[in-house]
Amino acid sequence: MREIITRRAAVLPAPDPILLADAALAPDDAHDHLAAQVPALAAVEHRPAPVERPVPPRLRVAAWNAERLKYHAPSAALLRGADVVLLTEADIGMARSGNRHTVRDLAEALGMGWAYGVEFVELGLGDARECEWHADEDNRVGLHGNAILSRHKLLDPVIIPLDAGGTWFAGRSGNQRRLGGRMAIAARFDTPRPLWLVAAHLESHSDATDRGRQGERLVAAIDRLVPTGAGVVLGGDFNTAEVAGALDAPEAVEPLFAVLRDAGFDWRRCNAPGPTQRTRPDGTPVPPFAKLDWLFTRHAEAEGPATIPAIDAAGAAISDHDVVAATVLTGVAAERKAEAGAEA
Repeated sequence: MREIITRRAAVLPAPDPILLADAALAPDDAHDHLAAQVPALAAVEHRPAPVERPVPPRLRVAAWNAERLKYHAPSAALLRGADVVLLTEADIGMARSGNRHTVRDLAEALGMGWAYGVEFVELGLGDARECEWHADEDNRVGLHGNAILSRHKLLDPVIIPLDAGGTWFAGRSGNQRRLGGRMAIAARFDTPRPLWLVAAHLESHSDATDRGRQGERLVAAIDRLVPTGAGVVLGGDFNTAEVAGALDAPEAVEPLFAVLRDAGFDWRRCNAPGPTQRTRPDGTPVPPFAKLDWLFTRHAEAEGPATIPAIDAAGAAISDHDVVAATVLTGVAAERKAEAGAEA
């Protein structure tokens, strides 16, 4: 397994174009050698918010697979009410998303700072649809990954690898060849009751057993990073394809939930029932839909769960995933709620 990445940078360096061209034609067993030559895969891009506010007693946390984060203005409008965004599938310098630094653009629009980690260095234009749509364009940078955006000061951001890397390099996923592997990104708040935030993205070309194994790696890393008793809010795209949307006993079909339950995580108080997929303007995907996106908490109280449609002002989908959100109690608010429960 790859090690937890702690190195930080104000700006991730763009990969060497010659290296990427060589990687696109390299044999399948060359992945690890090539990935080791990409500094962007070995650091967290960390930028503070322009004005860092104290962490409030109630923190609205949203988790969203933004599907490349292609639609800037409607994405900013969608997430305007969040204090923290656990973001997955965000591009830097990809033709399919306008060759923008999508995380920086979104964070600046929301007045947030960010911590961003690269999941994949894209060696092409994307999936089959994107290759067709952007056939006459080039990627300027080619990074794709996950991020935490926050109005409040993020400390100690790290990348947690969830697999050995190389699955998408060896040709098992069609023509979307990539360097890298699945990962989560974590950071903490300096609050009276310590609170860690984790944005995770599990493998989509996989099965329930493998998702359970990725969950075990994630929990082991969280346990290494997070002091005993500190709060954790974990959210993202878990690709739980066998779960139609019920909150009761999903561990019966997805071992991932048993792993998280046994590690002390709860999902019932921070998720609304129902699927989180949606059909894009091109007509894909089609029902029946699953609940792919989740929030989990440990040693943290949550309330007000919601699933928020990922649509623009005209009602068109801006991602094939909806936003999941909940309010997390921090500091004094959490202590007061705990005291009220004990008195009752």
